[in-house]
Amino acid sequence: MKNTAQHQPSQKPFLRKTVTWCTAHPMVAVVLYITVVSGFFLIFPAVDLWASSFFYFDGSGFAAQNMPFLQKVRHLGPFLVKSIALACVAILLLKLLLPGLPPILPLRQPLFLLSTLILGPGIVVNAILKDNWGRPRPRSVEEFGGDLPFQPVWKITDHCDRNCSFVSGEASAGMWLIAVVFLVPQTWRKAVLAFVLPLCLILSVNRVAFGGHFLSDTLISWGVTLLVILAVYHLLFKRVPPLVTDQRLDQWFTVNGRRLYALVQAIGAGMKRGHRRIVQVFSAH
Repeated sequence: MKNTAQHQPSQKPFLRKTVTWCTAHPMVAVVLYITVVSGFFLIFPAVDLWASSFFYFDGSGFAAQNMPFLQKVRHLGPFLVKSIALACVAILLLKLLLPGLPPILPLRQPLFLLSTLILGPGIVVNAILKDNWGRPRPRSVEEFGGDLPFQPVWKITDHCDRNCSFVSGEASAGMWLIAVVFLVPQTWRKAVLAFVLPLCLILSVNRVAFGGHFLSDTLISWGVTLLVILAVYHLLFKRVPPLVTDQRLDQWFTVNGRRLYALVQAIGAGMKRGHRRIVQVFSAH
């Protein structure tokens, strides 16, 4: 009996096909992710209340927010973000102050990290969404002992003035750590991703447990932040030609670093001349 399976075209598993397609079209995949997640929570808004209810207890409210260990966990994310951001600023400043020396890293790398941090968690998430959509936090809604009505995703309200629930800033900062994965050598990426992804998940779930955000705030925040990262990465590294090259950045910092040095020298010389004149005036009297 002939093996007819040999004549049938091999079929990849659905999951493998999906991963392959998402890898080939990452920005489209993330836009679809944001759309699907948003649509799901708009159709089934009660899922947000259901997810938050696992962390809410009558009498003690969202008790996780009072646990010292989880409070320390919450501070871990901002600490890592600030540390990476300060390191990036230091690299750029060092090149500016010592223009004759080669940079510690290719300058597109700190530029990529800083620009995605400013655009993603900074502008899109905090300045635009959190400060304008007005969604009350879980601990503020009536279902969990608050005095404000529950609001679904993407609905603009006046129930909260600023720093509101939609979307999660700390989930965005946690997802931003993924940007580091784009810059490490290929052989390190799986190891770095294995550390960053669980950390992002822990930091995000922690905020839901604290009653600070709904589940949808976290999931949509991940997508928005990742979309910003992918867009900036495309502009700086994938686009041909890139928006700016390491060589052009090196030249810009070198030229302006030397101008800054000349300006400091001129200011110093002027101060010395002024000091001499003051001394001469007082000596004459």
